[in-house]
Amino acid sequence: MTAAVYWQKSSFSGGADGNECVEVAAADGVIRLRESDEPSQVLSINRAGLTALIRHVHHVRAEQE
Repeated sequence: MTAAVYWQKSSFSGGADGNECVEVAAADGVIRLRESDEPSQVLSINRAGLTALIRHVHHVRAEQE
């Protein structure tokens, strides 16, 4: 049986309609990411993959500063 997916938004989401953020959900050992304005486009990733993605983003951002 597939677990229900409950999407969460960051409390830092901006915009009057609340559709300017990334949403995250976790179910069945998979982490899912999507943009609020394109909810049908979902990136599914495991915990190790998400950790690598976050580290990469931090690294790229640090290089740009």
